[in-house]
Amino acid sequence: MNYLKKVVLVIFCLQFSLFLAAQEHPNIMLTKAGIESVRRGCEQYPLLQQSFMQVKDAADKAVEGKINIPVPKDGGGGPSHEQHKRNYQNVLACGIAYQITGEVKYASYVRDVLLGYAAQYEKWPVVHPKSKASNQAGRIFWQILNDCVWQVNVIQGYDMVYDAITPRDRKTIENKLFVPVLKFITENSKETFNRIHNHGTWAVAAVGLTGYVLNKPDYVEMALKGSDKSGKTGYLAQLDQLFSPDGYYTEGPYYQRYALLPFVIFAKAINQYQPERHIYEYRNKVLEKAINTSLQSTYSTGVFFPINDAIKDKTFESAELVYGVDLIYAEMGGKADLLDVAQKQGRVIVSDAGLKVAKDITEGKAKPFQYKSLIITDGAAGNEGGLAVLRSGSNNDQQCLVFKAASQGMGHGHFDRLNILYYDNGSEVFSDYGAARFINIESKNDGEYLPENKTWAKQTVAHNTLVVDKTSAFKANLNEAQSHYPEILYFKGDGEVQAVSAREDKAFPGVSMVRTSVLLHLPELTKALLVDVYKAESSAAHTYDLPFWYNGYVTDASFKINAFTDQLRPAGTKYGYEHLWMNSNDSVPGGSGYITVMNNKRFYTTHFAGGSVLNVKTVSLGANDPNYNLLNAKAFILSRSQSHDQTFISITESHGLVDAIAETTTGAKSTVSGLKVIKADRDGTSFSFEVQGKVYQLIMNYTDKNNFIQLIK
Repeated sequence: MNYLKKVVLVIFCLQFSLFLAAQEHPNIMLTKAGIESVRRGCEQYPLLQQSFMQVKDAADKAVEGKINIPVPKDGGGGPSHEQHKRNYQNVLACGIAYQITGEVKYASYVRDVLLGYAAQYEKWPVVHPKSKASNQAGRIFWQILNDCVWQVNVIQGYDMVYDAITPRDRKTIENKLFVPVLKFITENSKETFNRIHNHGTWAVAAVGLTGYVLNKPDYVEMALKGSDKSGKTGYLAQLDQLFSPDGYYTEGPYYQRYALLPFVIFAKAINQYQPERHIYEYRNKVLEKAINTSLQSTYSTGVFFPINDAIKDKTFESAELVYGVDLIYAEMGGKADLLDVAQKQGRVIVSDAGLKVAKDITEGKAKPFQYKSLIITDGAAGNEGGLAVLRSGSNNDQQCLVFKAASQGMGHGHFDRLNILYYDNGSEVFSDYGAARFINIESKNDGEYLPENKTWAKQTVAHNTLVVDKTSAFKANLNEAQSHYPEILYFKGDGEVQAVSAREDKAFPGVSMVRTSVLLHLPELTKALLVDVYKAESSAAHTYDLPFWYNGYVTDASFKINAFTDQLRPAGTKYGYEHLWMNSNDSVPGGSGYITVMNNKRFYTTHFAGGSVLNVKTVSLGANDPNYNLLNAKAFILSRSQSHDQTFISITESHGLVDAIAETTTGAKSTVSGLKVIKADRDGTSFSFEVQGKVYQLIMNYTDKNNFIQLIK
């Protein structure tokens, strides 16, 4: 044997011996060393006790029912799809129940389910009958992603009952189920396994966790460094490339939430089996930052900012953030305000980490969660724009401005450069549509993304940002959009003038755009004003549309809205306009005015100015929607035609109260008035307005970052 082969063999043997030394079960979320403490904790600490009882209830229902392992045939939400989901959930629940109670019936259930899969798995078609060209096929589910989620869950359940299963049955389960699954993911689904994407993250976590539990270090190395073990792909490359230095996940908050679960579970396993890797310290603690950033990417109600493809119901109560919060607090040195989030989540992982969280909550260590105004950089090097968040007020009545100046976000990104979202009083004021999808509703395109996700939700007009010539940014070309990103010009997250500004020069050919948004605190008002200045410059004439997608009802306007009462027509033929019903189109005298909307018992008056000639269009969503796939939505659009340079200035005031019980209304009229443009050119913008008779002037200097915004009283 030559020298090189000897060295390789020695390294492999050393690596393998490390695995053998750490080979005890369970050893991922629940550990053999901590199990007695967790059992006692389930009796001592209410949140852990409550969490375990939820798991035990699910486990009891599983063992009392009949095991069902159907031949895969349905798409997302179909009977076989949902049954396979229930099976992996039951396996995990029963594994936990066995460890806490010691009752063999739970381990027997896990054994029987896995033996059932082992008897069938290799007989099933390699390509699922409902697979689609847009996603790599799974074997149990219509896409490989779901197969990987299945494996991440069942391998944890198997780990927890490992010692209760006979060696003979373990051999059958491993050789007839888990090893074929490993081969299917790493060989048949090699493209996904090596993909730098959330699907790839689930794939490497499934393989890595299984490699640890089955004592197969070769698969662990593939999971960490890609199928060729070069390090160009795999888990570590995903940590390097998918997150910015601030922990922002390039696909946006919704997919950051989804991707976090495999990231943190695999990290926990790595820390258990190979602590010498110091995975929690990797890349300047990027995982800890990712969890914190995910929490900061929610409104004070816990709802994630729905930018890019997002299902808008998701909150930090989801399982992914339960895992993230527990692990960051228990193992990564998280602060006591995370306990406040854990209390709102209402559960913990039944694990060593969950024990610590529940114990410290019981001992009164929780502090209110600290939402912050901050800018979160995007891109692996932090130089591809970012997401700015400005906040004002308490968590119970918080104003929050989200300013999206981030990169495209890969395939789940939307064409919404310099988009804003605005929240107040626990509600969306200026909203984002999110994704066009009814997830796991089989009758709606098998639960997949709807065609309207491309024709509507991704298009620029679906967002609160500028549309040029009724086209979308980059003409909705993903590859082109992925090559460019905005430049953040200014950010200030505290004081009376909280502000963010960014420039985008590539979204529309020959058009340079600068948007500056401000939360302005004035002594006359209890709530900050949202000030928004959107400036476009071009050597050619264009039509500029600036939508404001609002929730609530229009209650007042400074101009007469001449609604079309007997016919509706689409606002255009493509780039999302084909889905808009044109409800009105009015010329506003002098190019300035206001619209008032009532939303959640509060009024929001948007004062605007945009030059001597300005139209305001009102639109609603629903045109060219024969299958009723689109949700209700409404907007007013500030519009200017045949203009080279255009500046839209708006000030939105939150005011008043409607008490439906007492049938009283107070403060229905805005106290802001007299919005006047003083200057709007390449170097800057200045304008004045009045609040309760007092005149203010705001000056924006685009060429001086040290003196970018001035408020003159």
